[in-house]
Amino acid sequence: MNLVLFDFDGTVTDCDSFLLFVRYAVGERKFLYGAAVLSPKILLFKMGKYPNYRLKQDFLAFFFGGWKEEEFNRSARRFAREKIPAIVRPSAMDCIRNHREQGDQLVLVSASPENTLASWCRQTGLELLATRLEIVDGHITGRLQGKNCWGDEKVVRVKKAYDIREFDNIYAYGDSSGDRAMLALADKSFYRHFT
Repeated sequence: MNLVLFDFDGTVTDCDSFLLFVRYAVGERKFLYGAAVLSPKILLFKMGKYPNYRLKQDFLAFFFGGWKEEEFNRSARRFAREKIPAIVRPSAMDCIRNHREQGDQLVLVSASPENTLASWCRQTGLELLATRLEIVDGHITGRLQGKNCWGDEKVVRVKKAYDIREFDNIYAYGDSSGDRAMLALADKSFYRHFT
């Protein structure tokens, strides 16, 4: 059996699903207002002077801080049903189906919050390793639980979840610098394979 690792945003999809989810969950007006408020930090991030995990926490705190976890999850399930199919690349879905038919172990490894991808992964037959949200008393705090699932952390999560020695081959599909470590782990790596 092979272990097959897929990044999500920009690899399986043709856009950033987290920003699309935020816009979907809070509405256009609040999204644009929040983007304006957070624009100095967004600019610093684009200049390489502000880490991605901090910007993610800023977005989570601004838009979802205090939300009930179940309310967030309901929005995520609707998003998976109504929006994700339109952003998934057909060639990526073909690849997922081909690996599934071969009996491979399929895993989505994503920096997006696991709540936003869990429903789609269940429907598609992929296991999920993703960024976890901190939940306190059933509410989202806006902080991450543990590290952002990006860069080297992707490999840490994979090795913690699976004994990689048990697999004949490891395949990895990615599209960005956040996937380099995961691609390096693989016997067969595919960079921007679906674009």
